[in-house]
Amino acid sequence: MELTMKMNEKYKDDGLYFRARHRAERLRKFYFHCIIFLIVNVVISLFKVNRNVNNGESFSDAVWDLDTFIVWIIWGIVLLIQTISVFGLPFILGKNWEEDKLKQFMDEDESINLKK
Repeated sequence: MELTMKMNEKYKDDGLYFRARHRAERLRKFYFHCIIFLIVNVVISLFKVNRNVNNGESFSDAVWDLDTFIVWIIWGIVLLIQTISVFGLPFILGKNWEEDKLKQFMDEDESINLKK
């Protein structure tokens, strides 16, 4: 508690503490979402495989049924969108992607201007 008070006082003026706290909360929610994703999907998959086996399917047919994976796929897309929102586009493209592209475009423009 005392550390939080000191940090709050130190960064109060420029808002760094509040932005960092907001990012930490979003990261915590993301990790919680990942854990819930795994637990719920494993339980649903086990239930569906058990149901399919009891309906006369072989175990491998029951496991590889699309119905078993559809929740994983749809919820996985939602989790991917959250991953991008939490970690940002640099998570996919790399930290220096934008700067590298700007340099590439400027080099291309410069080479075109030199040819003229």
